[in-house]
Amino acid sequence: MRGLFPQSPKGDFVSWLPWFQPPGARTPPSCQGIAHFSIEALFSETAHAESVIPKKEYTLMNLALFYLLLLALLVALPAAADWSVADAGAVGDGATDCTAAFQKTLDDAGKTGGIVQVPAGRYRINGNLSIPSGVTLQGTFRVPAYSRGSIEQAPAGSVLLAYAGRGSEAGPPFIRLAGNSAVLAGVVIEYPEWKHTDVPPVPYPPCVYSEDTQNVGVIDCMLLNPYEGINLIRAHRHQVRNIHGHPIKRGIYVDECYDIGHIDNIHFWPFSWHYGIEDPYSLWINTKGVAFEFARTDWEYVTNTFCFGYGIGYKFSESAQGSANGSFIAIGADSCRKAVVVEQAQTPGLLITNGEFVGRWGSSDSICLDIGEKVEGKVSLSNCSFWGPIDRCVWMRSARGQVTLNGCNLLYWNCSGTGVPAIQLDAGRAILQGNTFANGNGHIVVGPKVISAIITANQSPGGVMVANQAGKRARIFGNEDPVGWTERAKLHYRVYVGTEGDNRYLKNWYNPESAGEGSGEWKTVRWSMKSSEIVLPVVPKKEYKLTLNICSVPPETLDSESGLYLGEKRIAKLPASGVSVITATLPPSPADKVTLTLRCKGWVPREHVPGSQDDRTLGALVFAITMRAKGAGAQMFNANTGEWR
Repeated sequence: MRGLFPQSPKGDFVSWLPWFQPPGARTPPSCQGIAHFSIEALFSETAHAESVIPKKEYTLMNLALFYLLLLALLVALPAAADWSVADAGAVGDGATDCTAAFQKTLDDAGKTGGIVQVPAGRYRINGNLSIPSGVTLQGTFRVPAYSRGSIEQAPAGSVLLAYAGRGSEAGPPFIRLAGNSAVLAGVVIEYPEWKHTDVPPVPYPPCVYSEDTQNVGVIDCMLLNPYEGINLIRAHRHQVRNIHGHPIKRGIYVDECYDIGHIDNIHFWPFSWHYGIEDPYSLWINTKGVAFEFARTDWEYVTNTFCFGYGIGYKFSESAQGSANGSFIAIGADSCRKAVVVEQAQTPGLLITNGEFVGRWGSSDSICLDIGEKVEGKVSLSNCSFWGPIDRCVWMRSARGQVTLNGCNLLYWNCSGTGVPAIQLDAGRAILQGNTFANGNGHIVVGPKVISAIITANQSPGGVMVANQAGKRARIFGNEDPVGWTERAKLHYRVYVGTEGDNRYLKNWYNPESAGEGSGEWKTVRWSMKSSEIVLPVVPKKEYKLTLNICSVPPETLDSESGLYLGEKRIAKLPASGVSVITATLPPSPADKVTLTLRCKGWVPREHVPGSQDDRTLGALVFAITMRAKGAGAQMFNANTGEWR
């Protein structure tokens, strides 16, 4: 037991008690009445005559007495020191400059380490603050504060008003975590001179910055409207946790973290201003802002993070020191022009699980996962969901990289109406397994430069459609195919346009619509675009009669070139009428598919129909396509469901 305690000349309990206390401290009153005795007396079989404990055998009573005395010692030790900025003259009136009072208190606390308390109030800080090693600047909040739509509605509590650095990104940060284990916690940081009418926004240096440190933290804070939020350079094992806010240019940036950093429970959302698709301030952030950016960081652990209304949600870039790898669990990017952009990744890869990704509201060019041409590492997605106004869900362009999607749900894509697929593979390697696609146009395109693609066990209500341009380098098997085409089925069949399963035959058409009451057996329809394709199975070397059932061909959509084309040859004209039937004869084809094009001048309902807000460029409204080979029987195959009727 002697080794557990520092030695004192007397070898007694009270003599070594002050060793635990700061210089000049006295023995706590609660311990002054304790008799002096020898520690050895508790545990030795013999004791000195002058000892309080008489000579006797070692017993349980001795051990119990020792622990009671030890407990008394721990209770009597002084608590960790706290400081308050109010004691140094800080006034939370929103007008008095409190920079000096804050920094003096932080410096005093830095001599021993401790907590600097910030009482409730609005503290004007004209300068910059530096938090020393082992010091926490602690406000009143134990969860991030809430603010919605206006800085005038900022919550009561510990609010720091930042004024320094307006007009330049290059100056010193508002708050520097200057030493190891420096922590900012429980405050709101607001930039009062910010105006949403300043577009482009006025730049500022980073709000919170740390460089060449260990174990720093930013916890339970609201960064209401900084130009750049948190910047961490060689800040190893950082802890960024429970942060809300609406950073403008960039939310969190990490580079050169060589020992695992942790970023948890982050919510970047328009807390400072009401979001609007065409609002100039919102639009600037929605096209140029970056919520999270990771350069060189070795196994960054990111969990439960979300952003709304940024140009890029999660950016994986490459600095002079390299790129990132890491684990990214339960991440979300809503209304982002590009939800995830990978410019480079380390070979261990980016592991993304339980993500939800949404294109920018009102856009036609949003990409949820954009893997650039230079990427060398692997990008793995598991159990992620893609929805909202998306053009491409995944675009893989790297010749040296690899992408895998497992158990993902792809609901919407091709919002541009240009016929792009949900997943476009231009190059590299890919494994797509166990994913679910909605009943949209064109699920997967495998480009001719793809090295290897394995596509299996995927589902879609109308069947999984894969356009394979890589030949045997793509292995495609075990995907849902409800139709089960046979040569007999190809002789006489009908496609019910707008009904589930029609998407495998249509390219560049608008989404299905209800045909309305009184339409008989035709329950659903689709509008064509100015140029829409129809891809139909055929038996090679057979002549076919095609019948196109049309609900409407507005006269505004017609010109001299309107019609149905096989290649560049028009095989049928479009009539300017309501319900009509177009027929055409298709010559024998050497292939097992033919592609027809329905071409129109196009018309915009908003320009021709009073009260309409529909600004789409429409062609003809179609509800059925029937193909019958010469000499085929009367029984007809349902090309949507794979059933005979």
